[in-house]
Amino acid sequence: MEKLHPELPPAGNHEDLLPGKFGRRKFLSYCGLAASVATISACKKDNDNNNMPPAGSIDLGSGDIGILNYAYALEQLEAAFYTQVVASPYSGITAGELALLTDIRDHEVAHREFFKAALGTKAIVSLEVNFSAVNFGSRDSVLGTAKAFEDLGVSAYNGAGQLITDPAYLLLAGKIVSVEARHAAYIRDLISNGSFADSTVINANGLDLANKPADVLMAAKPFLKSVLYAGNLPMV
Repeated sequence: MEKLHPELPPAGNHEDLLPGKFGRRKFLSYCGLAASVATISACKKDNDNNNMPPAGSIDLGSGDIGILNYAYALEQLEAAFYTQVVASPYSGITAGELALLTDIRDHEVAHREFFKAALGTKAIVSLEVNFSAVNFGSRDSVLGTAKAFEDLGVSAYNGAGQLITDPAYLLLAGKIVSVEARHAAYIRDLISNGSFADSTVINANGLDLANKPADVLMAAKPFLKSVLYAGNLPMV
């Protein structure tokens, strides 16, 4: 049977443009993040773990900058995915679905561009993605992959929160993960109405899942040609 989407842990060339209806400036204003760009770019020196990354890999870095690059990597992956979804819509897509998936694309591109600008010279390079396992002509394949990416993204931000030391960065992460959670809820309801907050993502205490960077990157690995190194990220 065709594998439609990546398994979550327990719990190329894409145009670097911001669509006019949801540009970077509008997104930053909406989230209240614009004033933080210079702050992040001029942030204090990271705590270096000094682990040597393997040859050919991309070192995410250490400290808060490492966590921001980790988030930037995930946003690159999501932005690339939704860019392709909108560019080649699946068979039978409705006008409403396409409009909302386009909105999600715009949000993810805005997230990606925010991190890129905010990190400045400390940003990792643009990643090469691998979507060979996704059938972009199939609704099940596209939405199954979207669900996995969105659930993974929410759990990634939740898990990384405790690793961030600067309150300003933690606030930024909280603003972005709230948008990712809205995406996850919408995609889940497209697949199965009413599943937006089922027991696979919400625990008995009403809390969403949180995953460690190592687990998140392992789940994302099949969709990346680029090799990421997270050995210098902070740990609990």
